[in-house]
Amino acid sequence: MRVISGKARGLKLDTPKNQDVRPTTDRVKESLFNMISSYIMDSNILDLFAGTGSLGIECLSRGAKNCIFVDKSKDSINIVRSNIKKARVENESTILNVDFKDAVKKLSTQNQKFDVIFMDPPYYENMFIECLKSIDEFNLLDEDGIIVVEHDTKDLFEESIGRLNKSREKKYGNTTLTFYKLEEQNE
Repeated sequence: MRVISGKARGLKLDTPKNQDVRPTTDRVKESLFNMISSYIMDSNILDLFAGTGSLGIECLSRGAKNCIFVDKSKDSINIVRSNIKKARVENESTILNVDFKDAVKKLSTQNQKFDVIFMDPPYYENMFIECLKSIDEFNLLDEDGIIVVEHDTKDLFEESIGRLNKSREKKYGNTTLTFYKLEEQNE
């Protein structure tokens, strides 16, 4: 697993020794960043269920302003910390070693808004809908922002969840990326 583009391009990132974390493959990551490149520069990023931190680090390498990495696993947080240091993006990074529910509430009380939110929860725990509802309820997505959900292709998502509308879906074998945006406001 490596950083694909930007100032840390080509950097090989640490990965877990066990199968608990499922890093995004380089092929999926490259396609994803081709689709969302216009959201990255000078943006605020939230990498929920960060795992190795590769998605947030890729954003920072491509010019994002900052990234908050969230994971409840201490092992994952140690890998994220190591990868952030390797990529030399410590100043633009914040790490929260908490459950996503606690993170969403905390970030909301700090009035944080994000241009890009990555969600890649463990497939077998089926937390996707609950997490999307929390992001909507606590108003974490910037009005022009996007949520990227990486999930098993067998998982089906509703067209809308609260104020979030599905804007795109792209399949890569067993992995699917589903994108959500805030519904358009009529003025």
